[in-house]
Amino acid sequence: MNISKCLIALLLFALPGLVMAGGDGIQLQDFTTHWAGIVCVIIFVMAYSLVIAEEALHLRKSKPVMVAAGIIWMIVAIVYANSGDTHTAEAAVRHNLLEFAELFLFLLAAMTYINTMEERGVFDLLRIWLVSRGFSLKTIYWLTGVLAFVISPIADNLTTALLMATVAMAVGGTNTTFVAIACINIVVAANAGGAFSPFGDITTLMVWQKGIVQFQEFFVLFLPSLVNWLIPAAIMSMAVSNEKPEPIESGEFRLRHGAWFVVGLFILTIVMAVSAHNFLHLPPVVGMMTGLGLLKFYGYYLKRRDAIKTAEKSEAVADDNLNLGEHHMALEDNATQQRGAQDDHGHGSNHYNIFKSLERAEWDTLMFFYGIILCVGGLGTLGYLSLVSQMMYVDLGTTNANILVGFLSAIIDNIPVMFAVLAMMPDMSHGQWLLVTLTAGVGGSMLAIGSAAGVAVMGTARGVYTFMAHLKWSWAIALGYGASIWVHFLVNASAFSVPAGAAAKAVGAH
Repeated sequence: MNISKCLIALLLFALPGLVMAGGDGIQLQDFTTHWAGIVCVIIFVMAYSLVIAEEALHLRKSKPVMVAAGIIWMIVAIVYANSGDTHTAEAAVRHNLLEFAELFLFLLAAMTYINTMEERGVFDLLRIWLVSRGFSLKTIYWLTGVLAFVISPIADNLTTALLMATVAMAVGGTNTTFVAIACINIVVAANAGGAFSPFGDITTLMVWQKGIVQFQEFFVLFLPSLVNWLIPAAIMSMAVSNEKPEPIESGEFRLRHGAWFVVGLFILTIVMAVSAHNFLHLPPVVGMMTGLGLLKFYGYYLKRRDAIKTAEKSEAVADDNLNLGEHHMALEDNATQQRGAQDDHGHGSNHYNIFKSLERAEWDTLMFFYGIILCVGGLGTLGYLSLVSQMMYVDLGTTNANILVGFLSAIIDNIPVMFAVLAMMPDMSHGQWLLVTLTAGVGGSMLAIGSAAGVAVMGTARGVYTFMAHLKWSWAIALGYGASIWVHFLVNASAFSVPAGAAAKAVGAH
């Protein structure tokens, strides 16, 4: 095997993986030793180096990969055109754009629901309840861990980790030792909880959307995921005291109107996404976007209700005012407020506005996904895919490769690594696909930078929950990682008897 090919292949997998650019009858050529391939790899490595240095440079991670994506595809188009093929580059980039569009719209709908529930006070209610009860530090440690594990399969691991981290910080106060250990526990629990649900992590969402693992099949990973969290949680709990801090007075808190109805709509949206996929054989994003449309209708009702309440309040104030001049001014203000409320785009700052929830989506993350998918899709079009697949899943072995995926997720990030596995589509049993879903989901917990939840909590608990604070407990998290793999082989042994290639055939049929 050519040495340069080996080095490039290892580099590509040790950094982010490749998205399959083939399909739709596309005939890929081998440009792995061509100048274009080498240049594109260098561009990608430079861009991803800036992503890794995001915290130090304060440069949004989407910017370098978006620019790199455009340059890489220009080079891909040039080399294919020079070889007499003017079709492949266009067809391949369209294939990658379709992959991104499904993921983008699905996440946009989910993020909008989460932001709306936050705006209605659902998460504040939970946070205030926890910090006002006067629990001991050890109780808070376990409660935040349990809640992170339970909520993340529905709300996603990133949102859940941020929510629980604010609770730990509020209760812990100046006790930085407790806050750091509680944040580590929360990150591990959120990642573990997200690993057994299609909605819990971006990687599980990608696996589900590909049709490799069906919705109900993810739940066989519940026990391995639970073990992955419980072992390090039990070890770290020995360093948490039973000190009982003073309860924090939070005052009276009431949910905003329609909060629970929004929660119900979100559950209905999830049901529609699952039903569209399982029964109608449509992409799950169809159900999610339909649910987003229902939320927009309900948002219109909330906005109109807010406008009416504002008008009634203004009229009551005006009636109590004996000064006719001031009365006239109050009526004019009321009319202005009503006109603002009737604008379907909701420019009134006091009224509910669905577009504000859309604006608050993680746009940098969404654009980062665009850049990553297009970057690595371009590299895949240059022919590196089959080489990496051979090295990882043939030479190294399926089980070893899937276990390695977890360690790579901790060093790099689980999203691009899972892209690599889905791109290569190795011929594996159903049990092995479940294994790589598990390892990619929980492997990132071993380092603070290995998951979106860890990076986000580092930003929230800056200076307390740090890379080194997390690293001190990485050995305990690694024990949980190894135990979860053992439990998976033990309780899901029958899944490994599924003939190799069955999952890939199911994808093709789907």
